Amino acid sequence: MDKFRMIFQFLQSNQESFMNGICGIMALASAHLYTAFDFNCPCLPGYNMSYGMGVLIVPPIVLFLLGFVMNNNVSMLAEEWKRPTGMRQKDAAVLRYMFCSVTQRALIAPAVWISVTLLHGKCFICAFSTSVPLDKLGNKTDLNLSEKEVNRILARLPCKDIYDGHEIVAQEVAERYLRCISQAVGWAFVLIMTFVAFLVRAIRPCFTQAAFLKSKYWSHYIDIERKLFDETCNEHAKSFAKMCIQQFFETINKDLAMGHSHMLEEKEKEKEESEKLLGITDQRTMNKALKNWHECKPPLNLTKYEMHNGNGCLNGNHKINNLNVPKREFVAYYSKV
Repeated sequence: MDKFRMIFQFLQSNQESFMNGICGIMALASAHLYTAFDFNCPCLPGYNMSYGMGVLIVPPIVLFLLGFVMNNNVSMLAEEWKRPTGMRQKDAAVLRYMFCSVTQRALIAPAVWISVTLLHGKCFICAFSTSVPLDKLGNKTDLNLSEKEVNRILARLPCKDIYDGHEIVAQEVAERYLRCISQAVGWAFVLIMTFVAFLVRAIRPCFTQAAFLKSKYWSHYIDIERKLFDETCNEHAKSFAKMCIQQFFETINKDLAMGHSHMLEEKEKEKEESEKLLGITDQRTMNKALKNWHECKPPLNLTKYEMHNGNGCLNGNHKINNLNVPKREFVAYYSKV
């Protein structure tokens, strides 16, 4: 049990590395899922395009949503976006940074699925089997076939067992043509995604380094503050529960007129637990404190906290702290060349 607790604490302290690992696992899982997927093209001229595009688009959407669900920062982002302003202004730059960070990780698995699907080619062949250029690859001049019959024959290209249009176009030639286009689109997609990732990760901080560092710092602060608040609430709940149980058994003990020799030790332990309660010893006060934390978080200025009243809000007509309000900044860069 201690080993699992140590692993959990390590993952909590290294959340960024943990989330990167989760994204990598999801990317590998998406590639393995595609290889295990039983792809069966309907080989019908009204359904090939729908089935092929559905396999190409629907699973990436599911993986994208799963990337959001498995990321703990999504709930933190929603809470920061919807919380009341109180004494702490919201910084749009920090919210954008958090959203972009979550979105970048969620896009990895869908990008891997689309890349693997296009490079494999089966989905593309099924979707565009009726779009094979017969004037270049085949011959239909000698056959008196209508356009509808030609489409019905070409729709059977992905199905080797039932394809009967060898007189029009060879199946291997048509599949090789469509697979070549699919792989070209796949490699182009990989190149575009890699280039965009390079721009986002490397070039963007160079242009707005000061604003980037500020957004990164306050996003980490919000994450750490939330974790410490949860830990403090857990410790308080543990001490509160322990004190309630001790008081219950002490009451039973007094009712039964039973004495114990170790009452002094229990009193000392009870004193230690009462110190952990931080003066909050009833349900009403705790609910009020939690409500005030949500509606009126303390400002990010430790030197002015003495101006607050007992509810955590400002006394009088003091101005709201705007330490993290975005300000216009001018950054100059000099080249040594």
